Amino acid sequence: MSKLVSVIIPVYNDAEHLRACLEHLARSSSPYHECIVVDDGSSDGSADLAQRLGAQVLSTGGRTGPAHARNLGARKATGEILFFLDSDVCVHHDTLARLQAAFAEDAELDALIGSYDDSPQSKDFLSQYKNLMHCFVHQRGRRKACTFWSGCGAVRRNVFLEHAGFDETTFRRPAVEDIELGYRMFTAGRKMILDKGLQVKHLKRWTFWGLIKTDIFDRAIPWTELILRDRHMPNDLNLELSQRVSVALAFLLMGVALAATLVWGWYFLTPLVAVLMFLLARYWVEGASERRSPAVVAAMTIATGVIVWRAMTHDMPGIVPPLLLGYLLLFLRHRYAYSDPRRRRWSGFLLAAYIVGALGLMFSYFPAHILIFTFFVIAAAIVVLNTQFYFFLAARQGRVFALAAIPFHLLYHLYNGLSFFVGLLHYGWRSFFHRKSALEPVPRGNGRP
Repeated sequence: MSKLVSVIIPVYNDAEHLRACLEHLARSSSPYHECIVVDDGSSDGSADLAQRLGAQVLSTGGRTGPAHARNLGARKATGEILFFLDSDVCVHHDTLARLQAAFAEDAELDALIGSYDDSPQSKDFLSQYKNLMHCFVHQRGRRKACTFWSGCGAVRRNVFLEHAGFDETTFRRPAVEDIELGYRMFTAGRKMILDKGLQVKHLKRWTFWGLIKTDIFDRAIPWTELILRDRHMPNDLNLELSQRVSVALAFLLMGVALAATLVWGWYFLTPLVAVLMFLLARYWVEGASERRSPAVVAAMTIATGVIVWRAMTHDMPGIVPPLLLGYLLLFLRHRYAYSDPRRRRWSGFLLAAYIVGALGLMFSYFPAHILIFTFFVIAAAIVVLNTQFYFFLAARQGRVFALAAIPFHLLYHLYNGLSFFVGLLHYGWRSFFHRKSALEPVPRGNGRP
């Protein structure tokens, strides 16, 4: 017997995506009991849109954060199962049916989480990279989950209320409130399952600074403090051992690069920056051509000019032709983006082969020294540790895309490591002053014993 499902969607100034979210819900193969949209202080008409599309609309009365918004929706819900969705995702035709079947077939199941699919809505490089990374992480996660995900996650209402829902006191803005709830349920012995077939499509378009801000301040730092608080770091999802080793290697790589820079200066930096620019070419060219951004064109021109100047100054002329030709090929890629799958695969293979060959030529200009050898060994180790992710990207977006993702993934490991240290310091600072205040004598006359 299927359980009654209450769909709960918090929204803040996201009317465009909310429309698609609600329309896909309405086309589900399995009906839901009710859909509750909780408006968290929007000023773009999100609440009116939700009401027109048949949702029950609640209001938080102002910007209070998704934790409070979801709790408000859960308290008003009457279904046996609470299905939390973000406003910028769309369910698949069978998502609700799969969810209902899982709870109906397993009376001991307390919570169920899903995954983004492998075809994100936004086609720009950065959005594809970030959303596909999330998909990859969840598709490789353990079936027996140790956390919860509110982007596409369901929980029995009585279990949710028993655990007091999301911590809206600590998390007053989007952060890791769903992970924190999952840790509490896991510690209590609740059965939580990651169903890799329970999928939704992510609609979000990422910007570079938006991605950095979200990953550092909304995820990594609060997640670090949560790990320290609970003394729990599972070998799963983003915290898999290979990812922790990658973070350590990324910092070691930067240390070796700094040492090489101090020894050789621009003689080391010129081929290094040329390699990074070449790997980033897909992102740069896309930003220049698709958005027609003068700032991107200017930055790319200046950076390329600096590389050419330093290459000629340090007798490295071989760097210049492949760098310029690589940009030209990417700018003209629409001319060889064949509709025939076979020709498209061959053109992609040839371009990727050219890029690998050009990178090999640039690598040849590095100084011959044990320090440089160490640098290459560490870089290769990071790539090997994450090979499955790069193969995943290549299978869905092509080899050139996978190569372009490597510097972004390296940056991801670097700022995750930095965020861990910041979170560690912040947690220690708060803990020290909390203990200090707890040891201070209570002032007289305040009515306390």
